Amino acid sequence: MHNVCVDPATLSLTRRRALRHLATFLAGSPLLRSQQDTFRDHSRIPGLNELVTAFDFEPVAYAKIPRNAYDYTALGVEGEFTLRRNRQAFEWVELLPRAVVDAGAVQTATEVVGTKMAFPILISPSAGHGQLHPDGEMATHRGATAASNTTMIVSVNSSFPIEKTAAAATGPLWYQHYPRGQDVEDNRELLERAQAVGCRAIVMTVDNQIGTGVRERSMHDRNLSPRTGPPPGANRRPGARGVPATSPYRVSGGYPYLDWAWLEKIRPFIKVPLLVKAILSAEDARLCVERGLDGIVVSNHGGRNADYHPSTLEVLPEIVDAVQGRIPVLIDSGFRRGADVLKALALGAKAVCLGRVARWGVAAYGPPGLQRILEIVQNELVLAMAHTGRPTLTSIDRTLVRTDFP
Repeated sequence: MHNVCVDPATLSLTRRRALRHLATFLAGSPLLRSQQDTFRDHSRIPGLNELVTAFDFEPVAYAKIPRNAYDYTALGVEGEFTLRRNRQAFEWVELLPRAVVDAGAVQTATEVVGTKMAFPILISPSAGHGQLHPDGEMATHRGATAASNTTMIVSVNSSFPIEKTAAAATGPLWYQHYPRGQDVEDNRELLERAQAVGCRAIVMTVDNQIGTGVRERSMHDRNLSPRTGPPPGANRRPGARGVPATSPYRVSGGYPYLDWAWLEKIRPFIKVPLLVKAILSAEDARLCVERGLDGIVVSNHGGRNADYHPSTLEVLPEIVDAVQGRIPVLIDSGFRRGADVLKALALGAKAVCLGRVARWGVAAYGPPGLQRILEIVQNELVLAMAHTGRPTLTSIDRTLVRTDFP
């Protein structure tokens, strides 16, 4: 055997080459790539367990879904005044804690029109969850069920049939419906199908009869990017009247056709509680009570339908006063935190519906993402109740808040 002498310089070069190969391998590893934002080189997407507020989910959703899908979730109509005001309104409501109370364990369970809930929180109806996750509304239903059986209100404009969504999980479902023209028979099939699969309530949205206004954000993005077809939700709802849906400015030229007589005509099809969504005035709230509705949802469509409407939090007290406890008052539009939920409960809401928050969770991490984002808001509500000395929902009233609405 002969001893082989290796030049130290050569050995050092070999080591450097090996380290370079190792670095190249690691850089291409799928384990590392899974932590990278594919839209921006070298920016890391955090793990699910690292997110601590609902707001943390929005940039992850932005990174993971196409730009037009994100914009459809994020945008408001026209100049987005109402979209901004919905969030600003929470700055005009302060929580006033009790210093010394007989607190005990915080209790959040409630019941709304016959549906039992572990928390006074539901998922608002929103269209096209298929643009957020391959399983669309089925994924949303699974995530909601995993988060203490949170009630999901399924949109009539779902990506999947109501039957598939209902079969995906066991949590409670409600069904949201847009009136479809003056012919009540155009509505019967959808309403009966929703009830046949176990939807426990019908939520009739009444503020979108003639389509929405100009969604300037989508138009600007379309004009600055290659044409790939209309943005999600761009087509007018079936049954709306006016010029064809290809109108470039979404101005349909139609007119409202929904009235109380129409609602009376569809009542025989509905065997479950019926709520009306998009109430923003005390007058309309009183009419809902007089007409025998089972509940109302105070909503401005998240600022997505018409601009320069008031925030829902601003009008909530007058609506609650008008109803006088005869039917439950729910609310949506702009809610992001458990403290937001507590403020609405203090002003008289029975429960709060989360729209964009739920979409962020599904888009970011699918069912586990929605489960976590709901659990974050639920836990924030428990903490806010504990910090303010309100251990039960019945102990929450207007003495908890100080308002400074304009």
